[in-house]
Amino acid sequence: MIRKATEEDASRIAEILVFVKRMKYRPIFKDDAYAFVEMQVLPIAKKYVEDGIIDNMFVYDDGIVKGLIHIEENEIIELYVDSFFQGQGIGSALVEYAKEQFPITCLWVIEKNIDAIGFYEAHGFHLTSTKKLEEGTTEYIVKMER
Repeated sequence: MIRKATEEDASRIAEILVFVKRMKYRPIFKDDAYAFVEMQVLPIAKKYVEDGIIDNMFVYDDGIVKGLIHIEENEIIELYVDSFFQGQGIGSALVEYAKEQFPITCLWVIEKNIDAIGFYEAHGFHLTSTKKLEEGTTEYIVKMER
């Protein structure tokens, strides 16, 4: 079931974000200080609640929160599925839910994240020529539209 995230979900959301980002992005960014020192579950959970980010999030919850999607206006900001549950259609359910419920037209993805690009292409998005440096890094993010 996909439902609106609540403050009670914040620690689980942060846990998913931290561990998936470490697995997917550490090979790209090669920044252990960020991955293992700066990026911690509790501060992220607190920030998501205090900054109201959680108000724009939805979770896939079948008794266990297994994935999340963060939507701002017409854009998917974040989409993550716990590594243990990837490949079970959870990410697809989340992106299709977003497309049905919101006027989603775009998202940004790390240029080297080929798996994510392929996933989004399978859901009707295409790469554009628009790209920019990911803040604080030497890596580019590219815009995808549908």
